[in-house]
Amino acid sequence: MDMEAFVLGSGGSMPLPHRHLTSMLVRREGDLFLFDCGEGTQVSLRRLNLKWKKINAIFISHTHADHVTGLPGMLMLSSQVERTEPLYVIGPPKIAEFVNASREVLEMYINYEIIVREIDNPRAKQVVYQGDGFCVRCVPLQHSRPCVGYILEEDSRPGLFHPDRATDAGVPRGPLWGVLQRGEPVTVGDGRVVQPADVMGPARSGRKVSYITDTLPLRTISDEIAGSDLVICEGMFEAALADTAHAKRHMTARDAAQIAAESEGIKSLGLIHFSPRYTERDLKRLLDEAIEVFPRTFLTRDRQHIPIPYEEDVD
Repeated sequence: MDMEAFVLGSGGSMPLPHRHLTSMLVRREGDLFLFDCGEGTQVSLRRLNLKWKKINAIFISHTHADHVTGLPGMLMLSSQVERTEPLYVIGPPKIAEFVNASREVLEMYINYEIIVREIDNPRAKQVVYQGDGFCVRCVPLQHSRPCVGYILEEDSRPGLFHPDRATDAGVPRGPLWGVLQRGEPVTVGDGRVVQPADVMGPARSGRKVSYITDTLPLRTISDEIAGSDLVICEGMFEAALADTAHAKRHMTARDAAQIAAESEGIKSLGLIHFSPRYTERDLKRLLDEAIEVFPRTFLTRDRQHIPIPYEEDVD
């Protein structure tokens, strides 16, 4: 089952001609999930030829303008492309007020169901969306208003099937092998029951994507993102401006790298939500500071495609 991420915008505070405001989309097979919706989100979706009417849910970290100003347009656009499925909009307090006010003031014509789920207690981690074989949960962050990060995590998968073990256990090649691989026991000709554990290896973990932005560097983040195949995390400022960053409840690139380094099993860290003060050349400085702490760090860029394979699929 394919999984991939698309960076729709990598900037913070204000949009730039080459850097839209922060937004990321994750596609898991036929399901699409949008994390934040800053200005320019629609433009990147169109340039990437992504079908926004297939978006199942939009997860908003907080209601600062640079994370939600693209949302009204997305809601209206979904009507224009004849969406029929419900759209979930999930976020901390005020997100329902923002959606309802946008619909009223803009007199939106909406021909599909919008289901707004407001996270009543953003200080508590909790599952906010349950899918088939995965879930999305929120984790508390510390910003100047209620703010959460999101973690999309797949369920564990069955272990690898060992045909030799099945043969030794007296299970003939054929449909019964498929039954065992689905996790169900089978009965062989002599009446013995063969359990999946007799022919399968240990369960394999699913994939995990973490999205963290607009927060002070919290030790709890390291615990929550452990085991992530991909962490997209703000690195808004360089280390020399750490005091400025923390006063504004933001992180430096080095802060993000330190959080990843203090976690376990992080495969890659993508920095996002860059201050508009930095040119593309300046961002190399932020990357260098982060790599000193966590070498598997990269700078995100608008319209970047990031495959998220299963671990055993990596060469």
